[in-house]
Amino acid sequence: MTDEPEITTLGTTLVYQNRWMRVREDAIRWRDGSTGIYGVVEKPDFVAILPREADGSVHLVEQYRYPIGRRVWEFPQGAWEGKPEADPLEVARGELREETGLVAGRMTYAGRFFQGYGYSTQACHVFLAEALSQGEASLEQEEQGLVTRRVPAAEFERMLRDGEIEDSTTLAVLALLRAKGLLP
Repeated sequence: MTDEPEITTLGTTLVYQNRWMRVREDAIRWRDGSTGIYGVVEKPDFVAILPREADGSVHLVEQYRYPIGRRVWEFPQGAWEGKPEADPLEVARGELREETGLVAGRMTYAGRFFQGYGYSTQACHVFLAEALSQGEASLEQEEQGLVTRRVPAAEFERMLRDGEIEDSTTLAVLALLRAKGLLP
């Protein structure tokens, strides 16, 4: 094995930027000397929360996702683009309250994963929220139309089996929490 990096960045061009993301194109050289380009989406890390009641029911949110042109069910999730340095626990508590109105008496951090490291820098921090109490939701403009629903455990399992839950983050959160023994 050589000390030479597998890929060397030769230059970077900013292609697009808005408040949620930056897209750049890097000129690169592979270890064998060949060159090419790599597109990278830079987004701040985000959080995803599984809000779970003592009876095993979970809270899901449904919202319209423009890129696929339809409404989908998922766990509450989000980022604070204006505060990318914020503590993930603070973001998780804020996103949970914002989207569902729920306040968690106990938040358990389960870890993080990358959403799509083949094209993006963004990672997801995973939390289990328990000992829930209901408050008022406070949706952002981009979340208009978002609804939240408490789903009994058996119905949630059916939604998973029947493919009604298609959000990769929700599926990964569930898998991580189960793998860590935080869910039955």
